[in-house]
Amino acid sequence: MTQKLNNSQETPFVVITIDGPAGAGKTTIARNLAKRLRFCMLDSGALYRTVALALLQAGVMPNDEIIPDDLLKSISIVIEPAVGGMQITLGGEDVSAEIRSEEVGVAASKFSAKAEVRRKLLGTQRSVARQCDLVAEGRDMGAVVFPFARVKFFLTASAEVRAKRRYEELLQKGARPLYSEVLLEMRARDHRDETRSLAPMVPAPDATIVDTTNLTPDQILGIMLELVKSRLGLLK
Repeated sequence: MTQKLNNSQETPFVVITIDGPAGAGKTTIARNLAKRLRFCMLDSGALYRTVALALLQAGVMPNDEIIPDDLLKSISIVIEPAVGGMQITLGGEDVSAEIRSEEVGVAASKFSAKAEVRRKLLGTQRSVARQCDLVAEGRDMGAVVFPFARVKFFLTASAEVRAKRRYEELLQKGARPLYSEVLLEMRARDHRDETRSLAPMVPAPDATIVDTTNLTPDQILGIMLELVKSRLGLLK
């Protein structure tokens, strides 16, 4: 992949960040944007889910006050970046299916509020940006992990629309959730992410906010692609 200097001391590659709450469309948009630009993609949610899975397997619960330091250090996560995606393994095993369960997702939201977990993954996330041009999606990518990113977005949408998207996603996976329960959990997760003392979910000061409530994925991608090309000097 062609190296592109961005005048940053942090990485010689271009970094684009996409933050926002669950259900705003970050992952799909990040993957599509990365494919269009031929960038790698960092799905930070998958990283937190992987740590959450490892902790649950070790018998640590999300509400436990203490996570043994030696246990966190023993968790072996390897990321292999690729155009439009990434391969992640836990202890050498592909856990891409296991980390997508609702139980792991809820646990990841709670574990991510813990300082020791965020410290565990900060270096891992930044290491990807030293390997290739990157689209990084999450909740604090622009504000905390990659403050030097060339372009920053914050995607949002109404809680009702985001819950509906999640509800339909669960139905497609064969689950039989209640929309009211999905909405309740969505709001609870928003509250946890927005009010946590460490790296709360807020737009970076220089982020472009995109409300996806009434936009299709293609419309969202078009808006973001146009801005990225303008910022990176790729427009003819």
